[in-house]
Amino acid sequence: MAFDIRQVMAAFLTFSMFIMLGNMIKTDHIDPLFDSMEVSENVRYDLFKVSKQSTVKLQELDYGPWRVKTDTLKPCWKNPSSRKEKSNNGYIFFSLTHGPEFHASQVANAVAVAKHLGATLVIPDIRGTKLGDKRQFGDIYDVDRFVTVLKGIVKVDKNAPAELSSNAKLYTMRIPNGVSEDFIASKIEPVFKREKNLKIVTYLNGSSGMNKLAKVDRSSNAHQCLAMYESLKLKKDLQELVDSMAGTLRSISRKTRGRFVAVDLRDDILEGKSCQEKNDAEEKTCFNAEELSKFFIKIGFHSDTTFYVTQTGWSSNLNPLRKVFPNTLTKDAIIPADQKAKLMDLKSREYEKFIDYYMCVEGDVFIPAFRGRFYGSVVGERIAYGNTQIFLPSKNTSSESAVDYISPYVSKKSHVAYSCYC
Repeated sequence: MAFDIRQVMAAFLTFSMFIMLGNMIKTDHIDPLFDSMEVSENVRYDLFKVSKQSTVKLQELDYGPWRVKTDTLKPCWKNPSSRKEKSNNGYIFFSLTHGPEFHASQVANAVAVAKHLGATLVIPDIRGTKLGDKRQFGDIYDVDRFVTVLKGIVKVDKNAPAELSSNAKLYTMRIPNGVSEDFIASKIEPVFKREKNLKIVTYLNGSSGMNKLAKVDRSSNAHQCLAMYESLKLKKDLQELVDSMAGTLRSISRKTRGRFVAVDLRDDILEGKSCQEKNDAEEKTCFNAEELSKFFIKIGFHSDTTFYVTQTGWSSNLNPLRKVFPNTLTKDAIIPADQKAKLMDLKSREYEKFIDYYMCVEGDVFIPAFRGRFYGSVVGERIAYGNTQIFLPSKNTSSESAVDYISPYVSKKSHVAYSCYC
């Protein structure tokens, strides 16, 4: 069989061009991922126990104590049977207040009350910290998901009767967080039978830890798990915004393979009464930027690590952190320009609370500068997603191993979320 020398040469040149193109792609896009792979002595590579059932492994292949990816936890409650909700005996009203870290508990309480009473639950509104700062539920959360998740547990009404919508004539009751069946039966039910409609306000202690909540009975109280961890999801455009901001952080985190650390650090909290230094016999629970930068270095984070900080606007108090970690950013630097006017109104910072909250849920690592409700609530969301790399700063240990700073919520499985996910 005869060969045309021109065809042979053309084939050879084409093959050579593909080889050259492959080398160019490798040089420009693959090799940089593996350059300067320095290894710190501060991070142990060994496994450590967090429970009899699970282990977590830290590694420093990418400039820091990043956790090896583990399987996402699965819901371990029994889904409620699809049944017709009880007949309407009246309406239960409530509002979501104080910020996203309180909302899951407020929903769980309202669902527990409405379920026990056979009442219809009215979609709540959302109240800000300032008088008159009020939003519709659908301005933040996905209404259809809320209704769908609670179907078969309670009847949810998107539009309450007009004569009741103003809440002007509604009897209001303050009830404890994690309200019990006994409390509902003895305290709430008699009032509800008399009034027919009721507004409830859940009393929440802002500094209380989530591990103080009662464990969920998986067999009989699946509604608590669904209410706390499944019913509240951001509406589509807000979730896309959070995803976009997280994507921006990942794009500048080349040396850490697209991973970033979310840090809850805000001047207003550090300067508040709750962060006043306790006596020497007690553990320090609030840390400023300089103290955090030393902690990050100690446990092995490289200077190229990207940190998202919840502070609104840049504060000079963050300078010690950026001096060591140049890729320290706040929401102001990465939020798309077309969203700033809508979401960062100087008169109301409520939208920013939701952005910070869900950015802390999204981060590959979460580190709170102070311990309170925000910390406990974010941990619960992260457990639900299986994203459990959470470090807790401490001055009571000199250890340089990151594993010694894993949040007790995770290491001891003491968070209420572990009653819902396993």
